[in-house]
Amino acid sequence: MCGRFVIAADANVIQQAFDLESIPADFSPRYNIAPTQLAPVITNEHPDQLVMYRWGLIPSWAKEISIGAKMINARAEGIDEKPSFRAAFKRRRCLVPATGFYEWQACEDGKHPMYIQLKQQSLFAMAGLWEVWRDGEGRDLRTFTIITTSANSFMKNIHDRMPVILHRDDYAVWLQDEEVPTDALKNLLRPFDPDTLTAFEVSKAVNRAVVDSPDLIQPVA
Repeated sequence: MCGRFVIAADANVIQQAFDLESIPADFSPRYNIAPTQLAPVITNEHPDQLVMYRWGLIPSWAKEISIGAKMINARAEGIDEKPSFRAAFKRRRCLVPATGFYEWQACEDGKHPMYIQLKQQSLFAMAGLWEVWRDGEGRDLRTFTIITTSANSFMKNIHDRMPVILHRDDYAVWLQDEEVPTDALKNLLRPFDPDTLTAFEVSKAVNRAVVDSPDLIQPVA
């Protein structure tokens, strides 16, 4: 799964990397984005804008907001058939910009947080889906989930799942507003090249969602 991620890049870098026209004026780098928090995404509804959506997808038919905390990830396997994700997979896709993500590696003395990033490319995008949910008072809430796939040979040493990282050449297909053949989309949901990744252990302070500091992505001694 992917339960925490980082976007340690300033607004100008993100705007240029994704060819965006606008970014929220109050955007700032984040080092410990956790479920149910607002996070930046780029949707196929507005592919030239960075917008802030709540992490944890809430299907439009859901009765309670609490379901979102259980739907921070969507497994790529069978995603086009699952009731919670099939409509969004077909019509509401998004990029989730990131500079890295955390995963917890099981060791004899407990779980150790690891920070995973790309070796050569600091900023990348994970594949996501988004939805609009309306509460009992008629207010719309926009939410998203991150798609995961089986771990590549590098990630298997840390965890058996990993987020789907999209290649830059695939962004345009993923963000098409028009209907895209299911097979063309599913072919993008594959493990990323293992030779491009690097990882190191970080402080257990990342376990606390209230901690959000650049120190979190520094290797522990």
